[in-house]
Amino acid sequence: MAEVFITECPRDAIQGIDRFIDTDKKVAYLQLLLRAGFDRLDFGSFVSPKAIPQLRDTGAVLERLDVSGSSTRLLAIVANVRGATEAAGQEKVNFIGFPFSVSETFQLRNTNSTIAQSLDAAKRLVETCAMRKKTPLVYLSMGFGNPYGDPWSPALVGDYAGKLEELGVSHIAIADTVGSATPDGIASLYAYVRQGFPWVELGLHLHSTPQTAREKLIAALDAGCNRFDTALRGFGGCPMAADRLTGNIATEVLLELLAERGMDSGVDMNAWDEAVTYSAKVF
Repeated sequence: MAEVFITECPRDAIQGIDRFIDTDKKVAYLQLLLRAGFDRLDFGSFVSPKAIPQLRDTGAVLERLDVSGSSTRLLAIVANVRGATEAAGQEKVNFIGFPFSVSETFQLRNTNSTIAQSLDAAKRLVETCAMRKKTPLVYLSMGFGNPYGDPWSPALVGDYAGKLEELGVSHIAIADTVGSATPDGIASLYAYVRQGFPWVELGLHLHSTPQTAREKLIAALDAGCNRFDTALRGFGGCPMAADRLTGNIATEVLLELLAERGMDSGVDMNAWDEAVTYSAKVF
């Protein structure tokens, strides 16, 4: 079994690209990533095509994916109850992710709803997942601070983690949506939330410049984190967050660091190399 569990995030990597990526290329790319054997694959989202035009073919992509023979579980992102209902009806989907922000400004910007409305949406997500035997995963977006001047503190992040846990959410990822986190901040916040909610499966969804990615991962690993969201070649970022995208942490940086430490990623490196080569056709 892997010591570190990686969610590969092609959905996050491609969602902000203006040029529409052909469905055939998306399917071929995702199929290679499925062969690589990541713990989860953040493959697409059931959101309004007006909001994220690049992902308007998520349903068609999912229909064509062959998940047989792969241990990787599929994660779909949704922004509201309608999306959760649609995603829950897909047999191949295992996890349904919902971005809940500790920043009111970003919650409105990202999902056009208030924090109070989003807590209600999270509650209904949990109920929908229970009925359809799916697992809800909630992101604590803007978990390390935000550029909007909204209130932020570790205690606030912990408070919202507690509210989500009370709703029945047992899978949470703290998200550094705009790449503002420092290594010290990552280590201290992860430890703080981990200590408060030891029964929650806690991961990190970090964005970063290439220059600071490694030091952020080192801080997280040293703090005991064993679940990471990354994206091949570090593409991506949230188009709703800021005028300038801050990319995901590159999967290859994490894989290299794990190899140096003798830690198992569970990734088939031959299949990974094929995906890296094919990515030039996608991006």
